[in-house]
Amino acid sequence: MTPVLIVEDNPVLRITLKSLLRSQFPSLEVGEACNGAQALSEFREKAPFLIFMDIRLPDKSGLEITRQIKESNPKTEIIILTSHDMPEYREAALHSGASHFMTKGNVKIGEITSLVASAMNR
Repeated sequence: MTPVLIVEDNPVLRITLKSLLRSQFPSLEVGEACNGAQALSEFREKAPFLIFMDIRLPDKSGLEITRQIKESNPKTEIIILTSHDMPEYREAALHSGASHFMTKGNVKIGEITSLVASAMNR
């Protein structure tokens, strides 16, 4: 099984994304975290190759967690998935090491599946 991690404090979005990934990519092991502490614990335990990261989490910034993960394993791909489509967030996300920046309200299923398929081929 290939590990992926979804870091999202909204349970509906987290479960929906997990269901999508499992249906499109049966070989994925999809982990979940609802805050920064859980995200770092899951990252250390399962070493996912791909992480979907929210920016605003209850205990830490997703951008800070992204930096920590990228320092530990630069090859991990991180997709920032946020409700806040502001240029300063986009710039901060890429500066922190994120591979992609997507806005929750505008993202298409095909974009997500394309990114996951591409990451799996690397």
